[in-house]
Amino acid sequence: MARLLALLPCLCVAVASAAERPNVVVFLSDDHTLTDSSLYGSTDLKTPQMERVAGRGMTFDRAFVVSPSCAPSRAALLTGLLPAHNGAEPNHARPRPEIKKLPAYFHDLGYEVVAFGKVAHYRQVTEYGFDVAKHFGYHDDVAVTEAIEWLKNRTDERPLCLFVGTNWPHVPWPNPEDVDPKSIRIPPTHVQTPKTRQARAKYYQAVLTMDEELGRTFDAAYEVLGENTLFVHSSDHGAQWPFGKWTLYDDGLRTPLIAVWPGKIAPGVRTDAMVTWVDLLPTLVAAAGGDPAKQAGKDALDGRSFLPVLLGETETHRDRVFATHSGDGSINVYPSRSLRDGHYKYILNLHPEYKFTSHATEKPGDTGYWPSWVKKAENAPAAAEKVNRYQQRPAEELYDVQADPHEVNNLAADPAHAERLKAMRAAVEAWMDEMGDQRTVYGEPTLLAP
Repeated sequence: MARLLALLPCLCVAVASAAERPNVVVFLSDDHTLTDSSLYGSTDLKTPQMERVAGRGMTFDRAFVVSPSCAPSRAALLTGLLPAHNGAEPNHARPRPEIKKLPAYFHDLGYEVVAFGKVAHYRQVTEYGFDVAKHFGYHDDVAVTEAIEWLKNRTDERPLCLFVGTNWPHVPWPNPEDVDPKSIRIPPTHVQTPKTRQARAKYYQAVLTMDEELGRTFDAAYEVLGENTLFVHSSDHGAQWPFGKWTLYDDGLRTPLIAVWPGKIAPGVRTDAMVTWVDLLPTLVAAAGGDPAKQAGKDALDGRSFLPVLLGETETHRDRVFATHSGDGSINVYPSRSLRDGHYKYILNLHPEYKFTSHATEKPGDTGYWPSWVKKAENAPAAAEKVNRYQQRPAEELYDVQADPHEVNNLAADPAHAERLKAMRAAVEAWMDEMGDQRTVYGEPTLLAP
């Protein structure tokens, strides 16, 4: 049940008229696992800016991306279409050029639409139709500062839709200056080694940088644009840790989501409403006074506006969410699909004969921890179990995400869950058919040893 505070009567008002369209500012972080923030339960990593922003608006506890790698996740956000519908299925892929994209929806409504930093997949942002797109290179870390400077010097009188994308906490992670490695709690799905602790300290430092940039962007947005501004913060997927990015576990798919709109969204509330990134485009367009379905035309959006949740008019949105992963070049070839409701997660691994590899295992220099896991696994059964479970998956996985939030106890073979497994499998297969999902294998897979 949503944990909504009582709303003042003035909050459930109609969206502003065309002459009073709100400004929209979206701040995107990069590779940020939701639970690695104090807003979402971390006890050894304080993210004060996330907490401050959340205090002004609504925090979503069940928001999800539709794919756990950069290009397909961001393409879904910017098209309102699922990967199989927009064409951007593996990482680095682009949505089809003829598909209407977010800037065009806002142009229809008379907005200036601008992107600073990593909004789409790096340079691909120049193909989306933004009026301005700058500092979109890999770790072009002046992007946030430049966005704020641009905003403060802006003279255009049109309403503004501004996307600001930081590259933090994406690798390479910086040296920890404000994090004590000794104080860090290693997640139960990870192997405890000194290298793991050092890497997590660096990752935490990157999260703190993102948090500081969020705060600066938030303050500049309201200083320049005023109270009639809808501000949204989210992340494209989880971080570069095993069972996070590139996987359909919650650490890969579940994402922070905060929305602030003074006078429209009640401050300091949390909601259990289930939403996905594919819902963001229609929600933002509806908040701006548009008609997402009518504006989409032939593209028939997969996303649905959750504006009524923001305005306190309803406490629910979806009762289940689907997700898909295809791969990331030949480094990660592991097509899988999933279904999650409020209680259970089902994962269908299309090729369980493939070995699960990723940048974490194949490019360990990015982070430094994986070789220490493999070394410890030689003599420690618990470490070996985690390494093997990351790289060898069964055809089907079923988890009770309420009782087992780290998704370690696979219930797929449990007779007590046979009917649930069958029903969720059928739902995923029907969804794949509906999407026209071709189950394509992108790249050259690595096979498990016979």
